[in-house]
Amino acid sequence: MKLLLDTCTFLWVISDDPALSPRSRELFARPDNEVFLSVVSVWEIVAKHQLGKLPLPTPPRVFVAGHRERHRIAALPLEEGAVFPLSALPDRHKDPFDRMLACQAIHHGLTLLTPDPLLQQYPVSHIW
Repeated sequence: MKLLLDTCTFLWVISDDPALSPRSRELFARPDNEVFLSVVSVWEIVAKHQLGKLPLPTPPRVFVAGHRERHRIAALPLEEGAVFPLSALPDRHKDPFDRMLACQAIHHGLTLLTPDPLLQQYPVSHIW
């Protein structure tokens, strides 16, 4: 299975936060699953850190890269083709980061690990 982590899911995975669902924790831990973190989530982390809404122990570049490597999470770039599903998404979610994660999941055939009920309403495979 190919999994795309929502930004909060990534942060909960790396901190072993109890908010992470048992199902998501199990899927993340399976060695046969491919797990991805989108550059869109990295952008969101950097933006929130700059605004003071997400304190980090190290600069975002070090923090994200170190945890991706430590937890064997692959980087998912944002390609032009992944942006086009945006025009077909229903207007259910105002968060541009989440909307782009949905587009990437659709474009790449990924299952999104997210607790967000609005994000789960998009026509994308999701698990929580």
